[in-house]
Amino acid sequence: MNRHPAFEILINALRQRILVLDGAMGTMIQAEKLTEADFRGTRFGDHPSDLAGNNDLLSISRPDVIKKIHLAYLQAGADIVETNTFNSTAVSQSDYGLQTLVHELNFQGARLARECCDQITAENPDRPRFVAGVVGPTSRTASLSPDVNDPGFRNTDFDSLVADYEVAVAALIEGGADLLLIETIFDTLNAKAAVFAVQNVFESLDVELPIMISGTITDASGRTLSGQTVEAFWNALSHARPLSIGFNCALGAEQLRPHIEEISRLAGTFISAHPNAGLPNEFGEYDQSAKEMATIVEEFAASGFLNIIGGCCGTTPQHIRAVADAVARHAPRKIPEVPVKCRLSGLEAFNIGPESLFVNIGERTNITGSRKFARLIREELYNEALDVALQQVESGAQVIDINMDEGMLDSRAAMEKFLRLIAAEPDISRVPVMLDSSKWEVLETGLKNIQGKGIVNSISMKEGEADFIGKARLCRRYGAAIVVMAFDENGQADTLEKKRAICKRSYDLLVEQADFPPEDIIFDPNIFAIATGIEEHNNYAVDFIESCRYIRQNLPHALISGGVSNVSFSFRGNDPVREAIHSVFLFHAISAGLNMGIVNAGQLAVYDEIPAELRERVEDIVLNRRPDGTDRLMEIAAKYSGTGVTESHEDLSWRDAPVQQRITHALVKGITRYIDADTEEARQLFDKPIQVIEGPLMDGMNVVGDLFGSGKMFLPQVVKSARVMKQAVAFLLPFIEAEKLRSGTENKPKGKVLLATVKGDVHDIGKNIVGVVLGCNNYDIIDLGVMVPCEKILQAAKEHKVDIIGLSGLITPSLDEMVHVAREMQRLDFKIPLLIGGATTSKAHTAVKIEQNYTNNATVYVPDASRSVTVVSNLLSNETRDSFVDGVKAEYDTIRARTAGRNQRSTLLPFDEANANAGQFNWHASSITRPEFIGTRVLDDYPLEKLVPYIDWTPFFITWSLSGKYPAILQDEVVGAAARDLFADAQAMLKQLIENRQLKAQAVIGFWPAGRTATNDVTVYQDEQHEQALHTFNFLRQQAAKAEGIPNLSLADFIAPADHQQSDYIGAFAVTAGIGAQELAEKYQQENNDYNALMVKALADRLAEAFAEHLHARVRREFWPYAADESLDNDALIKEKYRGIRPAPGYPACPEHSDKVAIFDLLDVEPSIDMLLTESYAMLPAASVSGFYFAHPEARYFSVGKINDDQLLDFAARRRIDEEDARRLLAPILLD
Repeated sequence: MNRHPAFEILINALRQRILVLDGAMGTMIQAEKLTEADFRGTRFGDHPSDLAGNNDLLSISRPDVIKKIHLAYLQAGADIVETNTFNSTAVSQSDYGLQTLVHELNFQGARLARECCDQITAENPDRPRFVAGVVGPTSRTASLSPDVNDPGFRNTDFDSLVADYEVAVAALIEGGADLLLIETIFDTLNAKAAVFAVQNVFESLDVELPIMISGTITDASGRTLSGQTVEAFWNALSHARPLSIGFNCALGAEQLRPHIEEISRLAGTFISAHPNAGLPNEFGEYDQSAKEMATIVEEFAASGFLNIIGGCCGTTPQHIRAVADAVARHAPRKIPEVPVKCRLSGLEAFNIGPESLFVNIGERTNITGSRKFARLIREELYNEALDVALQQVESGAQVIDINMDEGMLDSRAAMEKFLRLIAAEPDISRVPVMLDSSKWEVLETGLKNIQGKGIVNSISMKEGEADFIGKARLCRRYGAAIVVMAFDENGQADTLEKKRAICKRSYDLLVEQADFPPEDIIFDPNIFAIATGIEEHNNYAVDFIESCRYIRQNLPHALISGGVSNVSFSFRGNDPVREAIHSVFLFHAISAGLNMGIVNAGQLAVYDEIPAELRERVEDIVLNRRPDGTDRLMEIAAKYSGTGVTESHEDLSWRDAPVQQRITHALVKGITRYIDADTEEARQLFDKPIQVIEGPLMDGMNVVGDLFGSGKMFLPQVVKSARVMKQAVAFLLPFIEAEKLRSGTENKPKGKVLLATVKGDVHDIGKNIVGVVLGCNNYDIIDLGVMVPCEKILQAAKEHKVDIIGLSGLITPSLDEMVHVAREMQRLDFKIPLLIGGATTSKAHTAVKIEQNYTNNATVYVPDASRSVTVVSNLLSNETRDSFVDGVKAEYDTIRARTAGRNQRSTLLPFDEANANAGQFNWHASSITRPEFIGTRVLDDYPLEKLVPYIDWTPFFITWSLSGKYPAILQDEVVGAAARDLFADAQAMLKQLIENRQLKAQAVIGFWPAGRTATNDVTVYQDEQHEQALHTFNFLRQQAAKAEGIPNLSLADFIAPADHQQSDYIGAFAVTAGIGAQELAEKYQQENNDYNALMVKALADRLAEAFAEHLHARVRREFWPYAADESLDNDALIKEKYRGIRPAPGYPACPEHSDKVAIFDLLDVEPSIDMLLTESYAMLPAASVSGFYFAHPEARYFSVGKINDDQLLDFAARRRIDEEDARRLLAPILLD
């Protein structure tokens, strides 16, 4: 096929500068104030319907107006002008009765633009101008029903759209278009039809033009009208190999920015944007000026997002001139190297790469594999059939296999109807579809009804090479990955030799002749039944496993799948044994390279939980280890019958109970599905809606509370209960508000509790959990959030007339702020209890530092959420308050007396003696390694999947008040069940966060020459000659008395003296994995889903710590390769068995937080990545870590511990600050 001459010219231009697209055609036409007569001209004077508003018709009736607009944009600086053909399709022109003009409208539209471009190019041949033939979306959608009562109905279809688009595209090319622009895509299936038509026309005309694709994000959800995310949209259309991908219309530049940023990171092609001139005002007009728009889009260019920029609704030549001038100063975006993966999509993206875990393909929506599903389809019970699909997705299927092959069924019609119904169910259609049929016409019907990128299962060489290549090319044109069966003209491959040969031949044909992307090839080397009693079958599993190994090693990027249930067919009827065979088979096949399998996602045994005897004998037949393997398995098979994992069907027997019991069950089990209906039923039984809360709901929560208090429920389960409670209350609120208006009365909760993370601190997971738990117990929670100044806390307490104030903090400066709040409460004569909590707080600190500053009421330390209800209920109870407060005060008096009696000073050395006992380490070539670079390096949008192996899960469980070391906690007799449920939810959420790219990780690292310039000071230099100092860190030293031979350490000990013959080095880092966490958590909170909100933040914290650990490993091996050959597992990393340390300010080795300021300055953090430092040295996002890198072989973590005033004064002198400021910075480690 011949490439259009514009191809190379455009690509060369795009590599040199940002090209400018024109602006709005409709806006300019409106400005002309045309009449009905203008639209009609002489030719259409007698047309029976009104034609005003049919802008495309002006290319025929008023070509002078259209040329004037094109020339205005070209003279304003546009490189590319769009033809006036947005609605030049038969379906759009049918509104005017002009569908017969489609060819003429497109031809004339392209011809006019061509004439204008040629005129301007002739004036300046060094800057050619280009015609973009516009292909609009039409006014109909192939993925959505216009009838809310019939979600399966469509007012258009794929074939009709293709036929319509083919006429338009052929005429655009004939009229002189240089490229084609498929734009304003709100339904990706329409766009896929346009791409299909374009490629058909290319083939028939033997010419290929560049294709631009531009979608439309309709609102703040970040999705198209048909529901796809940005990445899903790209995955679904990347098969078009477009010149560019981008977005236009619906949003202004400011609102479009995050979506352009996201697509610029994802797409391995050029990026375009043509936003509206802001958002429309109340009159539907666009007010954003040219200067305002140019300022916004210039930032796009400066950020490296753009290759093509233009304007949509509301933009004019003035806008385009301003935009062209603004972006001319910036280099075009460089196309990133995108990792090779099989990139699929439903409404959401699903990518399969080398690091991906095994992919479960749900099999229960397969007529040939599920009697239930077959019956539902035959009886046309499609709603129940949709429930089967939903159950597969909820059980963990990442792809659903849909098969409608049945002799008495119209398979094409059934496939079409079911896929269209699925499209209306976002909980199902979010995952990709595997279209499964032995009939090509059924597969093709399926391809015409999925807007995402699915998988065709399957094609093969059964009918010869020509048929195979032809179907593969069609699959690519439809935008699908393919399963290739190991089947040729001679039949199925049943030996390893045949499997290898057929897969290799298929791969070569696909890649070399069909131009098929190897990452979209999924081989099925045929899984056959083993243990059949026929000797020739005994090695079938081994042959499949070895074929996986061969494909992985010899056919780059290809994936491997298979129908797993086939392997156990000889044991049908004995599900436990079949499950064991599946599990063992998968264990070995996955390790050999199997990427995915068609399995029942709700019915799969865990390999390690298979009884040892059964597992051994199953291993014998799967691996063909002994000739009597089948007989030996038969001997014990009956013994295990009936013990298998049953498919996860929801037990609905509880739905037969009275409504109170149903509500209690839903609360205890965390089931939200039926709570609205049950709450409404309960409401009908009471006079007032508030009585439902006071009665059935609180009765149920009391059961939850009792179970929690007795240790039979755990915090994660309680948070799920809260989610149910919140949904029920949200349902009742309109009724309660209406009742208040009628009666003028208000319900009084148990009490109001104000919660806040204090000024300077951004950590709130623990506080949020306390809020949820107290809220579950009918306390009214006023949550002020994070970084809350003292005055705001106390003002809100007065405004809301709260009964208790609760303060939270994680970093050590928060302790001082809590003391300040306590003093202010005393000064302002507050009379309510004060609660103290957070990771750095303690009962001793509360007793010694805080309580004495607030004596008007109780000051109580609350160690975790599980104690909060008891503490709050005691403080607010008339019966228990006095005795409870007296007990707390007595306990704190004892703590203060004990602390005062402890002569800590006698255990501390004078500072001079501590310095004299500094660590003495050797400095030579093996202890000093030069980093690979000097200065900083930014790691943007770091792949989260790379961080998962580095997660330390033990702190995660502690966050949820489940104590125990991972993984042992999962088997703990007391909390094991809760821990397993929590861990499963965490894994599911983690998978969602990664696959949907809902969190973003960034980092900056840096290395500099450094030298010890005083006993406890390290100076960082710009150069290795130590001539230009950048900063001096003033570290602290241990003062506690040590045994003989044990040094009093300072971090300065691990850096060579500045006058050493060879410069030493120091590193620093700042990482975050929390970008997007706060927004996502808030979204969940708005949905009354505190559990997921807390889960997001807890996982973001773990990912940030994992990022720090992962990056440190890369530093040791790559960036500062002093341990290039290191090979440690995660357990060894957690135990810190590596060389070098990464101490963080605020932690034991450098307990003073303000060093973060210098770290952020050296790394240039805030201009480089999305991290901030608060005035109290807390980092934003909260899931962030920063610190130093030390590389000396003897560098180790230690705790500075308590220090004396002599070191305090020395620190103040070295820092050049006064004693008061030094005391404030060092307060947590000063002797009391």
